Amino acid sequence: MTVNPDRHHRNDENPSPASSVTAAENTPLLRSDTSSITARDVSPSPTRSPGDDDSGQPPLGWKRGTCIILGMWVLIFLQASNMSGISTTQSTIASDLDAYAYAMWFTSSYLIAMSSTAPLIGRLSMIFSPGLMILTSSLFFSLGAIVTSIAPSFAVFIFGRVLCGIGSGGVMTLCMILVIQLTSKRRRGLWIGLVNAGFTFGVSFGAVVFGALLPVIGWRLLFASQSPLALLAGISLYLSLPARSPSQFPPSSSSSSSGSLSKIDYPGAVTLALTITLLLYSLSNTFSLFPLLLSLITFLSFLSLESSHPSPILPLSLLSSRPILLSCLAQLGFMASRWTVLFYSPIFVLAVRGLSPAVAGSVLIPTNLGFGLGGLLAGALHIRRAGSFYFPSVLSLVLFTLALLSVGFCSTAASPWQTYVAVVFFNGLFTGAAINYSLAHLLHVSVPEMHFIVTGLLATFRGFAGSFGTAVGGGVFARTLTRSLRAGFDRLDMDPGRGGGGGGFPAVGREKLITILTGSPAKVWEAGFLTDAERVVAVASYEKALQVLYKSAAAVCVVVLIMQMGTGWTAPVGKQEEEQEEEEEEERTREAVREADPSMEA
Repeated sequence: MTVNPDRHHRNDENPSPASSVTAAENTPLLRSDTSSITARDVSPSPTRSPGDDDSGQPPLGWKRGTCIILGMWVLIFLQASNMSGISTTQSTIASDLDAYAYAMWFTSSYLIAMSSTAPLIGRLSMIFSPGLMILTSSLFFSLGAIVTSIAPSFAVFIFGRVLCGIGSGGVMTLCMILVIQLTSKRRRGLWIGLVNAGFTFGVSFGAVVFGALLPVIGWRLLFASQSPLALLAGISLYLSLPARSPSQFPPSSSSSSSGSLSKIDYPGAVTLALTITLLLYSLSNTFSLFPLLLSLITFLSFLSLESSHPSPILPLSLLSSRPILLSCLAQLGFMASRWTVLFYSPIFVLAVRGLSPAVAGSVLIPTNLGFGLGGLLAGALHIRRAGSFYFPSVLSLVLFTLALLSVGFCSTAASPWQTYVAVVFFNGLFTGAAINYSLAHLLHVSVPEMHFIVTGLLATFRGFAGSFGTAVGGGVFARTLTRSLRAGFDRLDMDPGRGGGGGGFPAVGREKLITILTGSPAKVWEAGFLTDAERVVAVASYEKALQVLYKSAAAVCVVVLIMQMGTGWTAPVGKQEEEQEEEEEEERTREAVREADPSMEA
């Protein structure tokens, strides 16, 4: 049976004819200030942008709202868990596929695909219904999970990870678009915090689940089991999301979806993805000049294509705006630094502390608990209006930088375990607050008509930050670790009495040993693999590599602070008056709600 993606649903509660209004995508989801007043009592202004409607339209039914929330959380969990979970399964996969030297691409390929497709998904979401885009994204993720689970070689495994990344790019972009469309400005900060909480739940518990299930069902079944979950969540969302009314399409879009689809800048999307891939490859494990030069050429081609295309992937007019450009660049450096904690905290527990993969994954629980708590507190208690959040965004980044520097100093075997847990918790707390404040401030310094595109642009930079953090940060980490291992083993081989040449690897095979230890941190404490003296060298090398990584990331955050401070606090011309009028209209709406039903809260 063919389902029309532009169909309209009926409300779950079957409202009376006097108050029956078809729920559109700008109908606020689960607002507290709902009522049974009619649409004509507080009708939305025709000049409002889709994400800015705070009218008294009836909310989505609780059944549909529950399906939307659960479906999005399942997809967010799967997306986020595939970022962190690979760190606890990396050693086993690298061993089975004989890919120790390329283990870093298990994560980078996923994140590169995710960040490269996010802007294209944002553009397509302005043509097709969000339900159809969510379904398509879930199909890509589901197919990628199957390909990954049956991969006989490294190349096929990476292909599956790329497919999963394409699907995750849609989830990352659409979840924020849906928050803007389906919530009021008064509740937007809270729901952004809830989305971030779902993301951080997936990052933290994903690593734990991957690590716990790995010895029970194996990594192949672990990936295969994600396929039906993603597909069911996508179908649930497709059937639950309301259709988009014609007034919600941007004026520049064609009435024909096929016509609009043909106008998308596909060459621009390809050159953007190629630029990101070449740049990250050149800065990864071993620095390569040729791919870096190629990335510069493809980037210039991308700029040329975008400047002449009528429907660019990333409008250059947005990137030429100082507040928007600096906000995106600041998010790039900020989230890249954050990813060093997310990806290398479990590696610290595996290689330095010598604990199991399940315990290594659990180290992400405190930092991501702080992440979710920081976003919820900022959204629920402070971000309850549209306007400038300049000072909170800067302050939260300062606190994040200090916490990140503390993680570097505590990444040693001698540091108390409680201290390490505390510093990663506060790092996550300030991350959650900074993400919420930065998005709210970015919406303040951009015009409402561009909020959807700006949100997709910010999601692209954040997704790119994950790739940048794991690839570039991984390059710094791997190079430092390799040099430290080589120097330590050289000193050990000069003193045979300390155990040089043991562990089944004579001195002539040290390069092979270094390659294995670099790609598989769990090997450091594997019984019988290293001698005691070799293990001391390996642990010390991991400690040094982690400290260099975190201190380098803290230095990047200093630059991030300067860029965030450069965004300014002034809204575009006419925006402040518009925000004031919208706040007054929201207050009138809530007053009408209270008069219609005094039992409802404001």
